[in-house]
Amino acid sequence: MESVVFDLGKVLLDWSPRYHYRQFFASDEAMNAFLAEVLPPAWVAEMDAGKPAGVAIAERQRLFPQHAALIAEWEQGWHSMLRGPIADTVQILAELRARGIRLYALTNFSTETWPVARKRFEFLSWFEDTVVSGEHGVVKPDPRIFEIAIRRFRVEPPRTVFIDDLPENVAAGRASGLHALHYTGAAKLRAELESLRLL
Repeated sequence: MESVVFDLGKVLLDWSPRYHYRQFFASDEAMNAFLAEVLPPAWVAEMDAGKPAGVAIAERQRLFPQHAALIAEWEQGWHSMLRGPIADTVQILAELRARGIRLYALTNFSTETWPVARKRFEFLSWFEDTVVSGEHGVVKPDPRIFEIAIRRFRVEPPRTVFIDDLPENVAAGRASGLHALHYTGAAKLRAELESLRLL
């Protein structure tokens, strides 16, 4: 193994809409129901695929006019949804970097919010290159974005580790020939990378 490709959200970056929306609901159950119905992951994926946030929000407000004010919170509240780095995983990234391992990122991210994250977290500059879904109009687990990443990074898939927290993305990575690992925590990831002699 000579290269490692990281997902970002929930692997290196602690991101969740719940961090912002919790304040508006009396219970987690009510908040979770709202997010599942009104602002589901499929809607977020539209912005990650390139749809401007203003357009996505306006469309959702027309569909759920009774929640228009809460939907509008998405744009101004995004900063608080991105809580910060996942320190133990960033430490692993730092150790791989110190060992001279080639590092890349493949992330579902809006083109509007990606520059904000890059400016906020210096470690995002450690990657040789990053494929951002919003720049290509396609999101994981679509195999096309893996093809884009493999070609752009110029890596050999069998010699490249891919790390992601979503099982469907891990499966897609494996289907693309990458050595894909399911991220469930830094301790498990460290053990897996040590077994591959990357750490």
